[in-house]
Formats: sequence, structure tokens, C-alpha cells
Amino acid sequence: MQSSKFTFIDLFAGIGGFRKGFEAHGGECIFTCEWDSYAQMTYRANFPSSHEIAGDINEIVTDIGQHIPVSPDILLAGFPCQPFSIAGVSKKNALGQLHGFECKKQGNLFFHLATFIKELRPPSFLLENVKNLQRHDKGNTFTVIMNVLEALDYDVHPMVIDAKGFVPQHRERIFLVGFDKKLGKTDFTWEDFQHPGPQALTLSDILLPEVEVDNKYILSDKLWIYLQNYAAKHKAAGNGFGFGLVGKYDTARTLSARYYKDGSEILINRGKSNNPRRLTPRECSRLMGFGDDFKIPVSDNRAYKQFGNAVVVPVVAEVARIMLPHLMELKNKADQGKSRKKTG
Repeated sequence: MQSSKFTFIDLFAGIGGFRKGFEAHGGECIFTCEWDSYAQMTYRANFPSSHEIAGDINEIVTDIGQHIPVSPDILLAGFPCQPFSIAGVSKKNALGQLHGFECKKQGNLFFHLATFIKELRPPSFLLENVKNLQRHDKGNTFTVIMNVLEALDYDVHPMVIDAKGFVPQHRERIFLVGFDKKLGKTDFTWEDFQHPGPQALTLSDILLPEVEVDNKYILSDKLWIYLQNYAAKHKAAGNGFGFGLVGKYDTARTLSARYYKDGSEILINRGKSNNPRRLTPRECSRLMGFGDDFKIPVSDNRAYKQFGNAVVVPVVAEVARIMLPHLMELKNKADQGKSRKKTG
């Protein structure tokens, strides 16, 4: 068996999008944490020979060394975005709930990540969240995050990346790459990131032939009429709410975890005389850059949630590609330091 180039841990792992992107470059996952049992089901189906999946990160963070005895080369984490996303903040405001760091259920999870980084001291990390993280609470949330990471002595490089081009979906997410300054300074730059271009792919590249699409994905008359009336009402009020009707040569809106509710953000146009349809779970898988060999062992509704919460695999793979030379440089320095301590 060929030895891995580097090791990583996968926190808030979801269905393994980060893992697929980094394994593509020779990485080995040595620890996985994901609390949702249905996401664990999909993860296990696609990584059957993997280690056990840890559940609640609130329990792991109290004794990190026991669960992760060997420090990884990279810490990967797409920490929950709902407390910071535009939709999440709007929903919480409407319900009178707290958001951001004030959200007791999810808002403190970034600080758990900081604890992992502090105790494990990986040469590098990659964090991901929604674009709105930068603007949340008038920028104060992002300032706190950057200050915490930099106080840990990491050189942090934030960048908003649109997946459009890698996949036929307009999906902007912020990525934070960090390198341990104690091991030395890197010349990492986002200029090395190679984007395939905005017109590289269209929905025609991921859609199944219509004859293979079950009729259950076609909107009922009642739902289609409701969505049209809802859009017309908000348009008359000057709001931008409405459905996203797209053709096969278009680019889709962002796939969200709520897609299972009505599919309104991405509806496939089937002509004026036919009601539009939702994407199938397999098409959602393709839209997020997962291969057709990716197994979907859960219900449609669960699958929609999982893909809506996932990272775009080819985007992660490209980030991994530009991180790797700098990681290996720091990894070699760290290994050399360990060797000197043993022989000293």
C-alpha cells in the first residue's frame, strides 16, 4: 500500500466533501467528527474502510488528546454556517432567536475549532463558511475569528470563491487557509488558485436524460401555482423573492439545505406547457462535484439536505492543490525539528 503524503482530520465532516478533495492529492484522514446520524450513514457508505466516526464535538473537545493522539498535518472544518448565513440570520430574527456567536447551539463551535488548533498544532488548516460570515454583525464576527486564529500564531489567508465554473452553480463560500508561523513563513497566495472560468460547465453537464427522471420530481399543479403567485406578490412589493427557473444551458442558483421543501431555488424548465421539476438527488450530487460512484443511501429529503450543506468537491481539491506545496515545506521543517529533539 502506498503511504500517504500527509494526514488530516475532518471536523463537521458532513458527507465527506472535504475528505474527497484532499484524498485526491494523497491525503489520509485519521479522524472524523460528524454529529448527524444520517450524514454518518452516507459517509460510511462512501468510506467503508474508514475509522469510527466521532459524534458530538462538544464531548471530543474536552479531551482532544485521547481521541486524536497524533497531530494531523491539516485540520479541515466546514463549521456550521446557519448562525452566520443571510437566510439563517433572517430566520432567527423572525423567530426572536440569537444568531452568530450568541447562538448557544452552534455559535460557539468556532471556538471549539480554535481549541483543536491550539492543542493539536497542525502545520495548516482549512476552514469554510458562508460568504456572509464577513459581513455578519457589521464585520465584527469575522474580525473576532481572524483575531483568534492569528493570536494562535497562524498566518491566515481568507478568500471568497465562487464554485461557478467548477460546477454549474453560483455558490460563493469563504475559505480560510492557515499556516503555522512557528514553523516558518510561507509564500502562499490565492493567485495560484486556478479557476476554470465562469462558462466551463452548464446544467446540461449534470442533468439526467428526462426519460430517466421519475415523475415524482415534477412539481404538482398546486405547488407550481403557489410558487408563481408567491413570486408575483413579492415582485409587486419590490422584493427579490421568487423561484429560480433554469434551462439546461444555464447556471443554477446556490443549492441550499432547504431544497427538499419545494425546490424553488433550482427548478428545471420543461417548457411552457409543462410544470418544471426539481433536481434529483443524483443531479444534486453532480452539482456539488461528487462523482456518480458516490453512494446515496438515504431518502431524497435527507439527500437534499446533505448535498445542500456540502462543499463543492472540485473547489476543495483545487484549494488542496495550492496548499500542498506549502504544507509539505512546513511538514518537513516540523519533522526535522522532531528529529533534532530526539538526537539532541
